[in-house]
Amino acid sequence: MPEGHTLHRLARLHQRRFAGAPVAVSSPQGRFADSAAAVDGRVLRRTSVWGKHLFHHYTDGPIVHVHLGLYGSFTEHATPMPAPVGQVRMRMVGAEYGTDLRGPTVCELIDDAQVADVVARLGPDPLRRDADPGWAWARITKSRRPIGALLMDQTVIAGVGNVYRSELLFRHAIDPYRVGRAITEAEFTEAWTDLVALMKIGLRRGKIFVVRPEHDHGAPSYLPDRPRTYVYRRAGDPCRVCGTTVHTAELEGRNVFWCPECQR
Repeated sequence: MPEGHTLHRLARLHQRRFAGAPVAVSSPQGRFADSAAAVDGRVLRRTSVWGKHLFHHYTDGPIVHVHLGLYGSFTEHATPMPAPVGQVRMRMVGAEYGTDLRGPTVCELIDDAQVADVVARLGPDPLRRDADPGWAWARITKSRRPIGALLMDQTVIAGVGNVYRSELLFRHAIDPYRVGRAITEAEFTEAWTDLVALMKIGLRRGKIFVVRPEHDHGAPSYLPDRPRTYVYRRAGDPCRVCGTTVHTAELEGRNVFWCPECQR
């Protein structure tokens, strides 16, 4: 599932490509047809993001809400757009570029009050200027759930996915199974500051960079086009720092990765 920085990059891209001018919106697949017709030809005023939720704000009020989920993606083309391929839920076409949305978990037309309802269910987004880490800390310090689960809970912190979760805990030597109430405020503050910095790098560069320069050598990443990670998808491999075998287990339905020596 795309992590928060990916949605912020998409929002910035769509702002550049489409904002300030009328946009042709359609639903070749048909599942979004009525809502697409309601915004077709309107001016896209702006885009916004909270966590993994993307919003397109059109003139006179309508807002398209997109959550990509596990399988959703946007594919961009220069105009004129080619014929739709596959199940295109929503097509947006501007003067010079168009984009096709396929496979989202959510693609719906909502209003400002409904946007507020979505945001009210989410924790702070580290990439937003108005993020309040105190909100997340208040939830974590009262919880008996493992910190590895809390970091993936979008009602605690919005935008963190499995890569940032596993890598952040490694960088701060925190066992993913330590309960939230056992995390110190100093540990949380340091980890939050680091998370903001890491996600800003991901936003700027389009990929998640988490390995410090002194450790960025040895075994390649889990995929050829991805930067190295410390523990994510490295189960059974030696830790880049201490050589101990990296472990993995299922934690609340998602695989978590950690080094049992570095993260005691």
